[in-house]
Amino acid sequence: MAQNNESVNSPVQTMPNRIPDHPLAGLDQAAVLRDVLGKTAATTGHPFFCSLVESLSRSLNVHTVWVTEYIEEDDSLNALALVSGQELKTNYRYPLDGTPCEPVIRGAVLVHHADNVQEIYPRDTDLKELDARSYVGIPVLDTDGLILGHLAVLDKQPMPEEPAGLAVFQMFASRAAAELQRIRAEKEQEKLRHRLEQANEALNASEQRLRDLFEEAPIAYVHEGLDSRFISANRAALRILGVRPEEVEGTYGRSLVPDTPDAQKRVEDALASVGHGKNTSDVILELRRKDDGQPIWVRWWSSPAPDGSFTRTMFIDVTQQVLSDRKNRVLQAHNSYLQEELRNVHPSGFIGECQKMRLVFEDIKQVAPTNATVLVLGETGTGKELAARAVHTSSSRSDKPFIKVNCAALPASLIEAELFGHEKGAFTGATKERAGRFELADGATIFLDEIAEIPIDLQVKLLRVLQEGEFERVGSSKTRSVDVRVVAATNRDLLEAVHNGEFREDLYYRLAVFPLEMPPLRERGDDIVRLATEFCSRYAQSIGKTITPLCERDARRLGKYAWPGNVRELQNVVERAVITSTDGVLNLNRALPESTDDGFAQEPTSTPRVRTADEIQEIERNNIFLALQSSGWRVAGKNGAASLLGVHASTLSSRMKSLGIKRPGQAG
Repeated sequence: MAQNNESVNSPVQTMPNRIPDHPLAGLDQAAVLRDVLGKTAATTGHPFFCSLVESLSRSLNVHTVWVTEYIEEDDSLNALALVSGQELKTNYRYPLDGTPCEPVIRGAVLVHHADNVQEIYPRDTDLKELDARSYVGIPVLDTDGLILGHLAVLDKQPMPEEPAGLAVFQMFASRAAAELQRIRAEKEQEKLRHRLEQANEALNASEQRLRDLFEEAPIAYVHEGLDSRFISANRAALRILGVRPEEVEGTYGRSLVPDTPDAQKRVEDALASVGHGKNTSDVILELRRKDDGQPIWVRWWSSPAPDGSFTRTMFIDVTQQVLSDRKNRVLQAHNSYLQEELRNVHPSGFIGECQKMRLVFEDIKQVAPTNATVLVLGETGTGKELAARAVHTSSSRSDKPFIKVNCAALPASLIEAELFGHEKGAFTGATKERAGRFELADGATIFLDEIAEIPIDLQVKLLRVLQEGEFERVGSSKTRSVDVRVVAATNRDLLEAVHNGEFREDLYYRLAVFPLEMPPLRERGDDIVRLATEFCSRYAQSIGKTITPLCERDARRLGKYAWPGNVRELQNVVERAVITSTDGVLNLNRALPESTDDGFAQEPTSTPRVRTADEIQEIERNNIFLALQSSGWRVAGKNGAASLLGVHASTLSSRMKSLGIKRPGQAG
């Protein structure tokens, strides 16, 4: 196989063997020059290169001729024009590495392979596709000797060195170099001319361009006086603020701020900073659109002019982001509330087989699918919350939260904010806005326990929510609408409270659309033993004890007790009996108050006696009195009377006042 032969005295690499019959044999140099010059003399640019390769291919009788430009960025060659047989290609890009063109470009020398070019460059697949045997490549150099590209010839026949042919190649390589330099110079001149035109246009139209930029910018821009009077505003600002172009000069920025403590304070702080010549950035402001009064929130930046005559303000609309954040906070509140509720949900649900409980179950089944307001009535501890939850879980809102509010457990000063929410700064301690329980219950169910304890002055607002589904947060004038199913509960006689002026009559009738009466435990017969058995099993399992089933004597004792604290008291009694049990036997002796003739005894459940209201009240009075004595007249706390009775301390205090129970020796 022939090898490259680089001459020290000549930049030409040639193959030594000569073959008599080849493409350049008998070359008439003058005729070639006349033909090629005739075809290319009148052309420039891209047509020149096309004419050059076509005329060289025809005049020299070679198969493939092409002229390239070297692309230094990716070390490749771009064939400006390539003729192969009868096919002409332009802007054909190929990598330099591994081709016979590589030494031409790398060394800026003429490379001539008279034969066997495929064997010399086996990685160049194009050579095989063209069935090439010989190659000549001449560098195209600029006036400083730097490589611009090359002129190359391929043929399917051997092509020994012919001085006349190489001279022609050299001549037209120089012509190609001149044209490439001219094109590059022309491009540079065009670039300079274009830059000059751009600079001139920019200079002449700078004011208009800046005005267009100001008007069309996606960010809102406003120039305003230090008194917040608008001087100019772009279209984005007008669109966000709901201001018409003719209203700009008569608009004051302060007039768009809502009359809420938090919004006013934010604007005051921002304007004070601007008034002192300080830049203000990244402030969230709440505004109201001028055209329709709808709330919007903007992220605001402001920079005073150097002379202090006006301030340059820009802002973007972040209303959707703020509303989304609020929605996320509500969802997080929902989630937190649900997590808390899950910890408090009774695991066993309703237990009851007596006739009165069957009626309760039937009432729940009928009312749950509706949106009717339900008023659950019954003594303390009868399962009013469980009934309310059953109404919710059997309704179409069961996939939404069951929001619970104990009206008796909230201070009167905070109950409105708890129910309806509040804005930031609405009162001392309101460090951030907070959604109320009615907002959390939108689309769901709210349970208002101890409804009779709501202050009379707040009842009218509750009535409005029930009637119209509307309310305002504390510290806000914005009316909010909700779709809430209301279930209320009380252990008091609301009609008596209405008669005494403690409860609004219209609110009572709005709540009592569907009264649901929960029977006291003493009227539920054998349900007492059923419940006790369930509680015993649950508490024994929780502390790892094994308790034998209730004996007949214990069942009788439980049935004879009056249960003024109802199911809640039964739970407490059974839990204490399990804790103090020994040898697997329930210890009711310590857990269950003795049944005596002081008002706690009653006939066996098989022959119950109807008691008067006065008798029931006396039983409750005696039971509360006994609990107070047992706790040393301590109402609240872990060992207080309320804990023994299984009721809230506020509920016990209310009942003590209602029943006239006072500590012996207490004045008044």
